[in-house]
Order: sequence, then structure tokens, then C-alpha cells
Amino acid sequence: MKNLTLQSKIEGNFRITDTQKKALKRIGIETVRDLLYHFPTRYSHMSEVATIERAPIGEPVTLYGIIDKLKTGKTYTSRVPTASGVLTDINGDTVKVTWFNQAFIAKKLENGSSVKLTGTIAEGTYGKMMANPEFEELPDMPIDNHDSLFKNESSDVTEFGYPIYPESRGITSKWMYHTIVKIMGSGLLDTLEDPLPEYLLKKYQLPTLKTALVWIHAPKRQRDADAAKKRFAFEEIFFIQLRNQQRRAQHRKVHAYDLAVDDTKTEKFISSFPFTPTDGQSSAIASILNDMTSDTPMTRLLEGDVGSGKTFVAAVAAHATIQNRPLKRSTFGQTKKEQQTFGRLQVAYMAPTEVLATQLFENFIEYFSGTGIQIGLLTGSGCRKFPSKVQSESWTNISRTQLLKWVKNGEVPIVIGTHALIQKKVEFQDLALVIIDEQHRFGTKQRMKLSAKDDRLPHYLSMTATPIPRTLALTIYSDLDLSVIDQMPSGRKPVITEIVPPIDDARERVYANIRDQLDEGRQVYVICPRIDEPDPSKANALQLKSVKAEAKRLSETEFKDYHIDIMHSKMTKAQKEEVMNRFYNHDIDILVSTSVVEVGVNVPNATSIIIEGAERFGLAQLHQLRGRVIRSNHQAYCYLFADAKSDKTVDRLNAIVEAKNGFELAEIDLSLRGAGDLAGQKQWGMSDLAMEAIKNIKMVEFARDEAKNIIENDEALESYPELKEVIDQDTYHIHFE
Repeated sequence: MKNLTLQSKIEGNFRITDTQKKALKRIGIETVRDLLYHFPTRYSHMSEVATIERAPIGEPVTLYGIIDKLKTGKTYTSRVPTASGVLTDINGDTVKVTWFNQAFIAKKLENGSSVKLTGTIAEGTYGKMMANPEFEELPDMPIDNHDSLFKNESSDVTEFGYPIYPESRGITSKWMYHTIVKIMGSGLLDTLEDPLPEYLLKKYQLPTLKTALVWIHAPKRQRDADAAKKRFAFEEIFFIQLRNQQRRAQHRKVHAYDLAVDDTKTEKFISSFPFTPTDGQSSAIASILNDMTSDTPMTRLLEGDVGSGKTFVAAVAAHATIQNRPLKRSTFGQTKKEQQTFGRLQVAYMAPTEVLATQLFENFIEYFSGTGIQIGLLTGSGCRKFPSKVQSESWTNISRTQLLKWVKNGEVPIVIGTHALIQKKVEFQDLALVIIDEQHRFGTKQRMKLSAKDDRLPHYLSMTATPIPRTLALTIYSDLDLSVIDQMPSGRKPVITEIVPPIDDARERVYANIRDQLDEGRQVYVICPRIDEPDPSKANALQLKSVKAEAKRLSETEFKDYHIDIMHSKMTKAQKEEVMNRFYNHDIDILVSTSVVEVGVNVPNATSIIIEGAERFGLAQLHQLRGRVIRSNHQAYCYLFADAKSDKTVDRLNAIVEAKNGFELAEIDLSLRGAGDLAGQKQWGMSDLAMEAIKNIKMVEFARDEAKNIIENDEALESYPELKEVIDQDTYHIHFE
């Protein structure tokens, strides 16, 4: 373990088993730096000690008691080795405990041992259970829960308590703690250069890197842990802001097509729609068109609830773009640029699925019908072009080779597709606008794949229906301009959302309402948390509804007179596309699915959604799922079947019933969730610590302002070599795929 550096591999410097090696890899830990930056989510305070009777379901607790009935075994299907036992507390109450992939624990502990267990209690089929709790053997079980166990001078734990780390099957929080202590005692911390400039540390009263690492992994006081968290949260947000501000500055140096917007033609196009745009739509259109009149590439995010009319805004932007003629290539780079007398600038519109791309293609045919504008559809399974030479009001299937030829020579100005659009063989003649639908975010390199081989980048419009809190948007999207559509089209009725308790009468009442909807010709989604039924041999398995079993039950009982089908994540992309096509064409009345329908095709005829195990989903996800039925002027219904056992869960579910829109819900979601609940790394590319910190608008604004100031004065970061190294390594770059 001599001469450790941040880049040193964990394997080779510390003794780890193959199981531990795989577990570390699953959570992205390979180097010393990875482990040092794997921060605790909390610390085991004595105040967390609870009795089994009062221990809340689904929240971290510390229990003391006697462990017995220890044994080893294997899970029924995957044959994973286990250790299990029963903990009895001072009141005589019991909880079953199981450790997966840690069968040795049954041999390490002895029946009748006094232990401390820290973990989360769940409600199993046969009572309360704990899976993979952190354990510590004790000399004697405390008589009183308030007896301190941290006064033993021989203990290597501080008076503050153990740090509790995010774990992976096969690696424990205790192993992480002891390994980090060894790293901190190796002298490595003394060699570290602090990437944050000294003036920022003083200005915001932040600890140095060395001090912060000690305080976050082995704090002696709460205020030390808080100061370390503040420093690392500021650091991460600041680095993201710095990278985004640098990217924004680089964008300003690249040329785009500065479009001439014909207001008369644009107003005529807008008036062809059978509705009046909302104020939010009009504002977004004005901002987008204004951006595109500049020769600096537009980089704008359009955020709006499902059904708020983002596609209409995109269509107006596309229409304004293709009214422009391409420039003569001989005038590129000259002060006086000349337009050609023929051809049109081009638009590429990318959707996440083939079904959605096909639906957008059909929508654009309706929007541009009668204009003579040619529209292409490019997906992995086929190509189409509108209008057909034979029938001007319909599309025709064409070969991929032919469509690519017409795109390359500029004959087809609007091309809609999936990721197939960024393949090497796809070349555009004069691509002036790229529209990316549903959270797909691409940097300069990806946009260059779509652009023609000249010195110009297309304007870039990204659209998302995911509700994003303002502070989060200020952080992750600080390199983009933001437009928000916060209104629904007139005539659109709010979804009636109801929390349904787990009682038969309530379920039957909902089923009766659903049958009425089906008899009126409507369609229904049923969302389940699982694909398959849980292993019947696992007494502790959570009894959640599964897609396959629920579809079978509904087709044999409550809805046997209706056509039911299923969709889930284990199906191939082609299978899912085929099911969604049949649902869209009303060949299916009830679609039983996992949350894969969260982003998918729009089915206006689907007006009801049942979400089983609603307490298992995040608020943003519930809102996205509910958005599947906000596609028409028919009254829509959302039924949240939930077994809420904690006040926290009840508050979260009530929020989705009461929130007026997705933006309000996003702020509520952020305020209700704690570190570890925000899924930051998975969804946004940010650590849970930074996700927790973005609740503080001042911290986000300070980080943004400091980053702006540095980039405005030193874009290349020549005066900040440590910062430059961090940014060049792209440690905090956010990817949306």
C-alpha cells in the first residue's frame, strides 16, 4: 500500500475477494479516488436506535438484540448463498434477518450473541424483515437504548458514529469504512492538490480538500460532517457549472445559419391549426425564432408537461427554418453571404422510439399537408417519404438508399427518425435545425454527426416532459437557454387522481369505473412494479403485483370480455414496438405493463391508468406515467393503488394528487426526498450529495456566478491548472442517453 495515488487500483493494494471485486465494479469503484469520493449517506447516531415494534417500515434504523436461529442456505432460483437468523429485542419482539452473498455471517456469529443491526425494515409475507443489515457484535446487550456504545476507547469508531455508505451485494459499509481509514492513514491526503481556488475556500468558508475528506469519512462532530458535505456539494455543482459555461463560450465562436423569419408565413402556418396557442407556447416560439436569427447556434431546452403542446412549437420552428434558402458555398466565411435561388434548409427531428418517430411523422404530414414540403421518416426498420408521387395526400415506403440520397442532396427538408439519424451514412446538405425529443441531450460532437461537412453547426432544440426543479435546471442545463410551457391547451381537463387503499371494496369500485370507460370505447393502462411473480419460497419477498400474473388474473376475472396484452423491459425493442402499435390502433383494450410506457407513443384514446404499488415509484415517474392519459379532451383518471405504511410515503402520494402541474410537483419531490432517494447519479449524472444541495438556490447561484466569472476572464483556465485538469478529465460531465 506504499506510494498510493488517487489513480491507484483498489485491487492490488488491498486484499479483496472476487465477490468484493465484482461488487465494487457494480457501483463504479476501481481506484482510490473512486472510494474516497464514495461518501457516506448518513452516520449511525444513537438517536436512530429503535425497538422492533416502533421501527418504521422503509426507513433506516438501528436495532439492538439477541440473534439466534442462525443458518446458511441458498435462494430458490438463483442459488445465491445466504445467512439468516432472528433478532429478538429487549421487548421480546422479533424480526427475521437475511444476508445475501454473505453466508459466512451465520458461522461468524453465535446463537445468543448480542448484536447491533443497522439497516432498513421491510414488511414481508410473514412479518417484518431486514436484508443485508450492517452488523456489530457487542459484549452485552444494552439495558437502555440510550446507553452509549461509542465510549469504548478501544473502538475505532468516533463518538459521532459509524459512517454508513451506499452498498452493493457482496461489499459492506464496514469494509468501505476500514479501507478508507487505511487510505487516509497512508499519507496520500498530504499529497493532494486542492482544485478549488483558495479565494473560493475563504469566500464561502469551505474546508480544504484534505480536511473535507477526513471530516466526511470520520467526523467527530455534526458540524464537521456538514462542512465537508457543503464543500463537496459546492465543488460538484461548481465543476458542472464551469464545464457548462466553458461549453457555452465555445458555442459562441461557432457559426450557425442565421435565418430570416418571415412573420407573415409563420402566422399563416400557426393559424392553420384548429386551436389558439397558449401563452407558454407563444413565448417559447418567440424565443426560438429570435435565437435562430443569430449566426450563433441556438442551444435551447423546451420544458413542458406531457400534452402541453411541445410538438406544435417544434413544428413552427421547423416551418420557419425551411422557408430559408441554403447559402452559396462560395460565400461561406465572407461578410456578404448570398443565398441560392433553390432548395431549402433542412431539419432533423429525433425521437426515442420508432413508434413515437412514426407518430411524429404522421403528425407532421397533417401539419404540412398542402404545402408541398417533403418529409422523410428514417428508422432502423424502414423508411417513408411524404408526399407519395402517386398520391399527394399520403406517404409511401421507399428504400433507405433512396431516402439517404434525397437527404444528402437537400431534396427532403424535414427528416424525422430515431438514433438512425446520427449514423455515419446519413449526410445532410444544409442542416440548420436539430430537434431532440424526450431528454436526449447531445454535445457538439454528436451534433456534428448530423451537420453537413462545412463550418456551420445547426441550431439545437431539446425537449423534455420530465419535470425539473428550477435549481436542478440551473445546474445541469446551465449551458442551455430554457423555455417553459406551464399551461395546458384549452379544453384539456385535469386528470382526476385518486389514492386507492388496499381493500377489496375500493378495488372493485375502481374496476367498475374502468369497465364503464371501456364500454364507452376508451382504453386503459395497468402498471405493475414487477415482471414476474416473486419466488414463493422466499418468505421475505415483497408481495408486489407482476405484469404477467396480473394480466392473467384480469383476463380471467374482472375484464374477461376485453382484449388484454402485456409489455415489459425484458421484451425486445421490436416486440415492444409491435405491442404499442397494436395498442395505438385499438387492437388492445387494456395494456398491462411495467413503467416502460413512461416515455412512449401517444394514445389519445387511453384515458385511464391504474398504477399498482404506487408507493414504489418516485413522484416524477408517477407524473410521467399519469401523463400517458392526458392526450385528449376526454376526462382522464389515474388510480394509485398503494399500501402506504409511513407518513413520508403518504405525503409523497398526496403531493401528486394535489400538485397543479409537473413543475410544482418537481419542487415538492425535491423537498420531500433526502440524500439517497433522489436517484441523482442514475437520472441526472449527479451525486446524491449534490442533488441534496440543489435545494439551496443560493449555493447553485453562487456556483454559477463564480464559474461565469472565471470563464469570462480565462476561458482556457490557464491560470487554474488544477481546475483545468478536472474539466479536461470530464469528471462531472453530464450525459443523457
